[in-house]
Amino acid sequence: MNRDTIKMLAMAAMLVNHIANVLMPTGAPLTNLCLYIGYFTAVTMCYFLVEGYGYTHSKRQYAGRLLGFAVLAQLPYQLAFSDHGMAGMLQFNMLFTLLLCFLVLAAQKKIHNGFLRAACIVLLLFASIFCDWALLAPVFTLLFAWAKNSRLRKHIAFAVAAVLYGGMAWLGSARALGAVGALQDAFGCAVPILVSGFFILYLYNGQRAAQHRGFYKWFFYAFYPGHLLVLGLLRLALMG
Repeated sequence: MNRDTIKMLAMAAMLVNHIANVLMPTGAPLTNLCLYIGYFTAVTMCYFLVEGYGYTHSKRQYAGRLLGFAVLAQLPYQLAFSDHGMAGMLQFNMLFTLLLCFLVLAAQKKIHNGFLRAACIVLLLFASIFCDWALLAPVFTLLFAWAKNSRLRKHIAFAVAAVLYGGMAWLGSARALGAVGALQDAFGCAVPILVSGFFILYLYNGQRAAQHRGFYKWFFYAFYPGHLLVLGLLRLALMG
């Protein structure tokens, strides 16, 4: 599978998750399943962000695209998720998170003073608290940057990401559901990350799509604000 095919799967998984968040009843088994499916997306996009950072010809243009579409997506994000606790007044959408992840990579590469580099990365991590996938996405990015081209390290990075997210989900649910009851959430959050690792480590051929590369490049940016706008309008039409 090429990079663009896997990204299309990630977009589909994200759409399923967002439909569940916006339009489906909270806590229903089908809703939870759809939410879990969507957890494939963030870790996948963090992996390809790290890969793309190394390949891109103009890092300034890359960051500019992330910023531009993040700004464009913020109002649709608020419209879609404002009633579901995801998008409070101080929470920014996932493209802002990916921009912070991009800046983490830039700090690693460009800042040579170890103390200053670490301080900048910590500040960027804390800045992500105000974004979707707070802290987790920058940590995923750091894991994949650490892995570089080592297959063993990539296995470790995906495993650590799965344990981290699954563990956080278990801790968040254990008080309400008990230690055993919370295992469903833990596995529901961890397994999609492992599935992403399987696709990338065993099915990904390391190449982009052979045709229509320009379409794919802009589609992945435009799909995010576009689908949020549609979901936000549907939410208003159906629920008021």
